[in-house]
Amino acid sequence: MTARTLGQELIDASASDRRFAPDAGGRQAWIGFLRSHAALMRLLDTELRSEAGLPLPYFDVLIQLALADGGELRMTDLARRTLASRSGMTRRVAELEREGLVSRCSATGDGRSVRASLTREGEEVLRRAVPVHMRGIERHFLRKLTPRQMSGLQDAVTALQVECDFG
Repeated sequence: MTARTLGQELIDASASDRRFAPDAGGRQAWIGFLRSHAALMRLLDTELRSEAGLPLPYFDVLIQLALADGGELRMTDLARRTLASRSGMTRRVAELEREGLVSRCSATGDGRSVRASLTREGEEVLRRAVPVHMRGIERHFLRKLTPRQMSGLQDAVTALQVECDFG
């Protein structure tokens, strides 16, 4: 008989309450989802850093600004789009501002609200980074799935989507 780990003991104990107990297939799906996401994000981050000199979290901010009307967003909207906390976004934008990739200014008509916008240098960095990121998505994600798997995955993530507001 093998010794059980603390983790297995805790999982088994929670499994006694059937409201919270995924079956083995559910646990494997959850673990696979977490590992796949983490691995994909690491790969995309590594490629962006090495080929474009830009970490993935910075890319996310820059691309969200580029996609926004007028190339700028209020900090709260930027945080919401990147699924970050407002305080975390404030720190990230401050770092990007020090790098010269974004600028911040007070929102018109609201002295309490701050907007972030891309600088010309931010636009240039993004122009170099987008092809790297798109190649990574193609190589590490799209190419790995059949059309049927892609359709099933699309259905699954649609069912799982939740509105995230980390405040």
